[in-house]
Amino acid sequence: MILECHSSAAKSRRRTVVKKLDLITIGRSSVDLYGAQVGGRLEDMSSFNKYIGGSPTNIAAGAARLGLKTAVITRVGNEHMGRFIREQLVREGVDVSGVVTDAERLTALVLLGIRDQAQFPLIFYRENCADMALCEDDIDPDFIASAECICATGTHLSHPRTEAAVLKALRLARENGAKTALDIDYRPNLWGVAGHGDGESRFVESAKVTAKLQSTLHFFDLIVGTEEEFHIAGGSTDTLEALEAVRKVSKATLVCKRGPMGASVFTGDIPASLDDGESGQGFPIEVFNVLGAGDGFMAGLFRGWLRGEDWPTTLKYANACGAFAVSRHGCTPAYPSWEELQYFFRTGIKNKALRKDAALEQVHWATNRKGDWNTMRVFAFDHRMQLEAMADEADVDHARIGAFKQLCLKAALEVAGDNAGYGILCDSRLGRDALYEASGTKLWVGRPVEWPGSRPLTLEPELGLDFGGLNEWPANNVVKVLCFYHPDDAEELRKEQEDTVLRLAQAARRNRLELLLEIIPSKVGNVDDTTTARIIERFYEIGVYPDWWKLEPMKSEAAWRAASDAVERNDPYVRGIVVLGLDAPQAELEESFRLAAGFDLVKGFAVGRTIFADAARAWLSGKMSDEEAVAQMTQRYSALCQKWDEARAASNKGGAA
Repeated sequence: MILECHSSAAKSRRRTVVKKLDLITIGRSSVDLYGAQVGGRLEDMSSFNKYIGGSPTNIAAGAARLGLKTAVITRVGNEHMGRFIREQLVREGVDVSGVVTDAERLTALVLLGIRDQAQFPLIFYRENCADMALCEDDIDPDFIASAECICATGTHLSHPRTEAAVLKALRLARENGAKTALDIDYRPNLWGVAGHGDGESRFVESAKVTAKLQSTLHFFDLIVGTEEEFHIAGGSTDTLEALEAVRKVSKATLVCKRGPMGASVFTGDIPASLDDGESGQGFPIEVFNVLGAGDGFMAGLFRGWLRGEDWPTTLKYANACGAFAVSRHGCTPAYPSWEELQYFFRTGIKNKALRKDAALEQVHWATNRKGDWNTMRVFAFDHRMQLEAMADEADVDHARIGAFKQLCLKAALEVAGDNAGYGILCDSRLGRDALYEASGTKLWVGRPVEWPGSRPLTLEPELGLDFGGLNEWPANNVVKVLCFYHPDDAEELRKEQEDTVLRLAQAARRNRLELLLEIIPSKVGNVDDTTTARIIERFYEIGVYPDWWKLEPMKSEAAWRAASDAVERNDPYVRGIVVLGLDAPQAELEESFRLAAGFDLVKGFAVGRTIFADAARAWLSGKMSDEEAVAQMTQRYSALCQKWDEARAASNKGGAA
């Protein structure tokens, strides 16, 4: 919905809110383009990672990761970056009812870099940006009334229009008995007291800014800032004097962030020393990137404050979240999930460079993945060797395979409709057009990298010897690799295959791509009820943690139980297992579904030739039309989906394993 700032638009947006929110933040939203290279000037950075940004946006996402129900009120542009912010907020679990799409202005951008431990250059591209057009009519009283707390950030007090929006929200909040909070969030150049090249600057004295802030401080129950931010709010570079000045105009609880010394809380009179305030446990870690640390701190603070924790506990949460942020790349991507935070409290600091703690990073990755894939009905047409053989049989050019794969995609989309829980496996060598077309749909998209039939495992040449080709992949593509591996393989062969899978897993993680590991031991050796479980244990032992496992249909419940237990024992956060088809007849697949569906960790299937083989042969030889091929594959895919759903329902009725 595209809205402009007029009362009729505001009235049309008003609704009765039934969902109770813990927190609504108001203010900046941007796309952060973070320099991927570390240790150089921003001028010398050649590539950038894209994240959501802006303090209110970061805080809302960070607090959502900690289990709070959050929302943000802001504006974004009617373009790709604005849609990215909206979609990413939804993925983070943030309510976007208050995100207005501005018809005239562009989404704000920020370019950032990590120069060293003390220098973090950044440039704000915010001239007449969308979020600075936020106005009073964007503030819906019903929406404000749905929240326990409203948090404003300082930048939106810098302009009369955005200030009016913030003050309206604060008045409504107080009328409804909600808590109010201010993150001072002082950026001198966003207040017009520093130039564009001074984005890194955190403090420039300004009597005008001090006066504006002090005129609003009485609205807040909680005020949070660094020492420098309290200097601007209090009009003094002596921190205690500044806090005294703030106390004269506000009864709010004051939280003064002190960098590596943690934070001090003052609920009443300001004492003679900052050390006399309430404090919480600190976490001495390596400083890698201070950008966004304050927003992470705020997310942790809100988790404690809004859940009624005492100040030492609340500050423990806040300090830990700040520690995660300063040790990782990016702002929101660095913030912990609630599960990760509890894991950190249990295990403590194993490596002061938290991003280098492999176990912690695995929990971070696994508990912050986006998307609900509790059911997986995957049409696998990533086959290359088999389709090339079919094309040769029909005496047609291999180029025809790409057109057939587009028909496969059409069938997948027809079966999926607008529903979740469906996906495809498609390659980029023969199926590039279908693969690209699938991007942006609701389908789960897996993409193979193995050279078909290779043993020892080798990969598609397009990945390059260093796997650098993964840099070109969209973020929603899942790296799928098939390895013909047996635990009794000769040591040299086993080691070579393990090394390839391990390097691929590391490259996938470096590129923020999920990994599906498919193993097929039955094609290269004898198997029993323990074979697959032994393979799973071995890959975890060498440090490979797939997001997904793709396993061949096993013949007994004992084999499935052993495999499932091996996965759960090593990775309680794994996405799950899918069953492959191996060109099995439908009746045989149905029996494998019955066995597999008895285990909650098995989320569904990834089947190909059972669905497409007959259609491919007929279509490639000119005996079947496009429409007939799509119809046949649609019928077979739909029938398999139904059989899986029936198997799962029967398992649930009888009691899942």
